Amino acid sequence: MKTIRLELVDLLLVGIGAIPGALLRWQASVHLAPFLPFASAGADLVVNVIGAALLGYLVAPPATAAPLLLALGIGFCGSLTTFSSWMLDISLLQRQGMHLDALALLILSLGLGLGAAAGAYGLKGRLQSHR
Repeated sequence: MKTIRLELVDLLLVGIGAIPGALLRWQASVHLAPFLPFASAGADLVVNVIGAALLGYLVAPPATAAPLLLALGIGFCGSLTTFSSWMLDISLLQRQGMHLDALALLILSLGLGLGAAAGAYGLKGRLQSHR
């Protein structure tokens, strides 16, 4: 059983990662949205794919050290990526009558996200085999 001190350290590690992840997500929305299709939905897609790739890399063998996984995997990736905004983006497109765009965003997000996670997972394995 973990002691309270270790739980507080874990909480601190998640928080340390979460702050820059949230700030990067916000800045991506501010600076990328004007240049991407569907504005904030496009920025959400970019950060979600980046987060999926990073998480895929972190969880691939060999195991990432637990403190780094807490800070980068749960904290950073957790606050960088956004499931709720992705669902809202799809819902708003549907409400605007842009059903094909909503479907395209859904398929593109899933395809790119899964591809990024799988690709980064495989990349780590290949990099480790060359060492």
